[in-house]
Amino acid sequence: MAEEEILLVYDRECPACDAYCRLVRIRDSVGKLKLIDARDPGAIMEEITAQGLDIDQGMVVKMGGQLYYGSDAIHALALISSSSGIFNRLNYRIFKSRSLSRVIYPVLRFCRNLLLKILGKTKINNLGLENNEKF
Repeated sequence: MAEEEILLVYDRECPACDAYCRLVRIRDSVGKLKLIDARDPGAIMEEITAQGLDIDQGMVVKMGGQLYYGSDAIHALALISSSSGIFNRLNYRIFKSRSLSRVIYPVLRFCRNLLLKILGKTKINNLGLENNEKF
């Protein structure tokens, strides 16, 4: 049986996002996690854009043919995460609750956006919104 490929789409230019995505591990029994830089064009970014999901405001996990966005993505990752290492155990404890994920994720997103503004990064702007280039 083929191992399911689970896609994690995020902004690799964000140091916090990149660190999180490189540290998160999923259980081997679930599948293989593939990290995708949202700044690179491709079929998954076309799918995300077609769904109207603003990648500048949330990461996306594609699993089982379904897209999980923002707090739902981080919650889904927690549910399939491995228990290897302190980071993954902590990630599970915090984000296993959908309610808590929905409360914490906007705070994390605000911090991320502030960090990218300080670093002078531009937005991905996958939805092509006018005057939406800077954080």
